[in-house]
Amino acid sequence: MQMYVIIMVALVVSMTIADLIHKGSKTYFDNAVAKSEALLAAGDAPCSLGREEGRLKQLSAGDKAGIIRDTLLIDVATAGEFKNPVRRLVHILTMYGFILFNAATAMIIFGEESTTILAQVWNTGAILLFIGTFWYWFSFKVDSESEGVPWTSVTLRKDSFSLALMATSVTAIGWSATNGGTGIWFALVILSTASLFGGVYWSKFSHMFFKPAAGYNKRVIKANGTNENLPHETRYGGKTAADDEFQQNRHSMELLKDAPMDMGLGIKREAPNHY
Repeated sequence: MQMYVIIMVALVVSMTIADLIHKGSKTYFDNAVAKSEALLAAGDAPCSLGREEGRLKQLSAGDKAGIIRDTLLIDVATAGEFKNPVRRLVHILTMYGFILFNAATAMIIFGEESTTILAQVWNTGAILLFIGTFWYWFSFKVDSESEGVPWTSVTLRKDSFSLALMATSVTAIGWSATNGGTGIWFALVILSTASLFGGVYWSKFSHMFFKPAAGYNKRVIKANGTNENLPHETRYGGKTAADDEFQQNRHSMELLKDAPMDMGLGIKREAPNHY
């Protein structure tokens, strides 16, 4: 089992690196940082955070430390990017269930002895993972309601990560409920976990590693004002009328330059339920 875990870790590391190279994620973030630094070096571009913030800002070590803190506490630990509170809860259940399950597994396999507390943590992780993954599949899979895609629709490449997580939670609970051993439930646990960790290159597994980098980059370009040269995220106005005019004139679309600063809820006016 120790050798099996080592092989799974090696697969995750190697396939994550291959995935980053294939998708160009690292290159994208490196280019974004270089572009941001170039704009900061020029020092004469208007700050995209609003006229009231002045020009671009060179971030201090303290600023960057604060951004790292916010990224870890908000974007990573509490899934703050999800505005839907239920979707956020589902993500948190899945994430912490996955962490508890794998941490307890490693401690049991590599530790000198298995304790009752570790067993409880292992089972708790498996149950949280089960609740989170199945809740996601039946309630949020590919945004079923708005896109008209039923939960029974399966695309292996797109859904392999979710399916492997679901299978891992089910087989783990089944193995525990039948008092362990090396029977059929054990074989199913090995099969499901092998598909989860061995399929990183073809699944969404690796996004959990570069998601913090994306969150950090997003916060940095907002804080220093470069913001990838995009307009202000909202049109709800600034501190003065001059701020409003400044934001309106930053739009490249002529139709939006004269649009009201508060454009209303738009597509968020009602829930998508027309299928």
